[in-house]
Amino acid sequence: MFGHLPKFIRRRVKDIARFRAAQRGATAVEFALIAPAFLASLMAVFEVTLFLFAQQTLQTAAVSAGRLIMTGQAQNAGTTQTQFASNDVCPLVQALFTCSNLMINVQNYSSYSAATTAAPTLTYNAQGQVTNTFTYSPGSPGDVMVVQLIYQWPIIGGPFGYVLSNLGNGTTEMMGVTAFRIEPY
Repeated sequence: MFGHLPKFIRRRVKDIARFRAAQRGATAVEFALIAPAFLASLMAVFEVTLFLFAQQTLQTAAVSAGRLIMTGQAQNAGTTQTQFASNDVCPLVQALFTCSNLMINVQNYSSYSAATTAAPTLTYNAQGQVTNTFTYSPGSPGDVMVVQLIYQWPIIGGPFGYVLSNLGNGTTEMMGVTAFRIEPY
């Protein structure tokens, strides 16, 4: 039974040596070994780049919306929170964001030391929807204002999903915030 074993081993050693010496297909094998890590890194770069671009868009919209309050344009028009969202904020972010998922928090304070710009703690119902009620208090001349635009940005889990914090429902919290004092108008 073991009489054929030395011949079998010699044949396999020759096959292995011939395989090591062969150059055809080496590039394809090397690419197959590297491709998954390369593609995962590429996807992570695109995801983080898109997130940062969207974050900057949201921050720019917060500053622009804050300027309307700072100059008294939102107060003079008697704008409600819904009107402020649909007429003033949504046109600034509609290219990247779903306006109905955008949360707007406008608060007034008597001084900068009393103001808070921390991200609000989001509460969810059984369906995973945010149940917070956000303030819309555009203030009056001399008040310190904080305008926060909050959005739950969807993230791709994947191997590099840990790069962005996850809220547990496949999204990460993104926020644009600005603080200012209302000018006399």
